[in-house]
Amino acid sequence: MTEVTASVGTGFATTDMVLNIGPQHPATHGVLRLRLTLDGERVKACEPIVGYMHRGTEKLFEVRDYRQIIVLANRHDWLSAFSSELGVVLAVEDMLGMEVPERATWIRTLLAELNRVLNHLMFLGSYPLELGAITPIFYAFRERETIQEVMEEVSGGRMHYMFNRVGGLKEDLPAGWAGRASAAIATVRTRLQELEDLIFGNEIFRARTVGVGVLSPGLVEAYGVSGPIARASGLDMDLRRDEPYLAYGELQDVLRVPVRTEGDCHARFAVLLEQTKISLDLADACLARLAELAPGSVNVRLPKILKAPEGSTYVWTENPLGLNGYYLVSRGEKTPWRLKLRTASFNNVAVLPEIVSGAVVADLVAILGSMFFVVGDIDK
Repeated sequence: MTEVTASVGTGFATTDMVLNIGPQHPATHGVLRLRLTLDGERVKACEPIVGYMHRGTEKLFEVRDYRQIIVLANRHDWLSAFSSELGVVLAVEDMLGMEVPERATWIRTLLAELNRVLNHLMFLGSYPLELGAITPIFYAFRERETIQEVMEEVSGGRMHYMFNRVGGLKEDLPAGWAGRASAAIATVRTRLQELEDLIFGNEIFRARTVGVGVLSPGLVEAYGVSGPIARASGLDMDLRRDEPYLAYGELQDVLRVPVRTEGDCHARFAVLLEQTKISLDLADACLARLAELAPGSVNVRLPKILKAPEGSTYVWTENPLGLNGYYLVSRGEKTPWRLKLRTASFNNVAVLPEIVSGAVVADLVAILGSMFFVVGDIDK
């Protein structure tokens, strides 16, 4: 549906067109609606309209106990399910003052990085698709399936792993799994170069992304943009390095934080690709450390009815798409009184109107795809 509003130009009457993209459109990662005001093919204004996938997750948290909320937590960003459920259990453990077994900490770190690779590969394949390049997504999904096989073997799930537990993990790694995971990582690392050559060597891809959708450092700070998008605009921040959690404090010699200053679509894609390589290195380092650890428990024995003490806490993590925050308030019951999520995708999409103003519609698709968001992560 379109609307037209009359305006007066220099010497003759013109009209602006109000155009709805969505709420179901192949150029969006889920059910997102953009209300555009166009002057010809040029965008004068853009209003992201969200809420089409809102499921009331935060209210559902309040009527489920601390074991049950994990199944809800891993579904708002379905590309980062392990990392999303991890943030919730870290918040509960912080409230309880609970120390998790060392083996569980290293396994959590390993699986979080493998989950990060899965997330990034999805965007590495789907973004060129939105620009008209169909081949890269087949390469990306081949690599995703290689990692997905070992993730499915260890957890039993392909998307919603449900492998974290308050106090640790559901169970230990299967026999021989570490060797299969190492082989999968090595395979993906080798093949990643093929994907890089296929995309970065393409002059059409460069023409559609270099200098397009520039996001300034000032806008990054003003809107709370985070993750690979922010680092592509010069923000040198990564919680895994700056405020280490899990086992990241012992991985500082492996962990690198790629930062670019261009702030355009091409830089955002380049940072995402570099982060994928770093996550593979981190996963290898975790496997090496696990090989040195003696067999042991991967969870803490919990009471039949788990209650968090009265009080509040705030835990944040470096999720694949950016900073995720978990504000937990307890009144000493078996269910949270309040669990507020700060999800990366919401802020990353909020800045969109600032950077598409003045762009043509064709570039709007390129910019939107480079913001790397999951709509469920916006709406929760």
